[in-house]
Amino acid sequence: MSRTGPTSSSRALDAILPLISAGQPYEAHQKARTFAARYTKSGSHAIAIDVLFQSARELLKAGHAGSGTDLSILLLDSYERANEPVSDVSRGRVTQLIALVGPSGAWRRGIIDRAISWSAKQGPYPAGDPVLQYYIGDLLHKEGDIVSAEPHLLSSGTRDSARLLAQVYVDWARASDSLQSHAGTFALRGVLPYLLNGNVLATRTFLGALISYISPSGETLPIGATGDEITVTHDSSLNFAQLAVRCVQRAAGAQNKTAREAWVRLCGTYQSRGGILAHPEVRVVLNELATLYFEIPPPRTANANPFGDMMSSLFGGPPGSGPVAASPRTITPDVGRAQLALD
Repeated sequence: MSRTGPTSSSRALDAILPLISAGQPYEAHQKARTFAARYTKSGSHAIAIDVLFQSARELLKAGHAGSGTDLSILLLDSYERANEPVSDVSRGRVTQLIALVGPSGAWRRGIIDRAISWSAKQGPYPAGDPVLQYYIGDLLHKEGDIVSAEPHLLSSGTRDSARLLAQVYVDWARASDSLQSHAGTFALRGVLPYLLNGNVLATRTFLGALISYISPSGETLPIGATGDEITVTHDSSLNFAQLAVRCVQRAAGAQNKTAREAWVRLCGTYQSRGGILAHPEVRVVLNELATLYFEIPPPRTANANPFGDMMSSLFGGPPGSGPVAASPRTITPDVGRAQLALD
């Protein structure tokens, strides 16, 4: 954004930035707020945004996390007032500030939450902009915060985020020496949320990456006459996850009776063996998938679904707003937003 001409941010920034260099962050912070409010009131949103961004960036560079965060959140407020669309430029300002604020304290979380909210309102993705979500997940993973990285990578749904999610789970499992013993649990942790969101391509990408770590030379098994195949592993739940994705891919509501019956047999066979697939929470999610993809009515005595509530919250709705609690919805398998892959 240019700082020349009578409609630029030059005058404001010339008054603000030297104060930061002079060790007067409070004064710089207050001036930035005052100028931004004045420009916003006059409808000069672009100038207010530039003032807030450059002031916040310099304050964060100088180590003033509190003041920098406050201006960063004001920047996102200005985005919403101006109906600023999600673009490389608008997103780039936000990712710079997220990186500069650093991982210590709660400052970054405030910016992240507000940024995701803005990108959800100004874009077509209820869970927030996929590129922004991927950036946040990748940043947190690099910092070793695996638990916090997970929901952002699930929400992103791009192929790059799916591959990175597999790496996150592998790192997580290796840290507790549970990669082989809990491979299926980690597989379901990625597969079920992706499928609930209708993202089959991300699901397959995730599973392929995860299996490459767990069973790189495993035996392959052809699936029908389609040329598709799965990798047979030692973990029953991981084998189920692969078969479930292939079954869902062929879903067409109640029209494809063969796929519908295959889903029922698949779930019944693997759940009869016990393990995680027989857990009540997982059963409820599988019932939801049956309704979403195959139009199989849910059981009449459906219990509360904490896993579904968590997924609903993750993908933009309040707890209890999942497919069981809300009016029934269906999904036609589609690559969906995973086409927005970053590779």
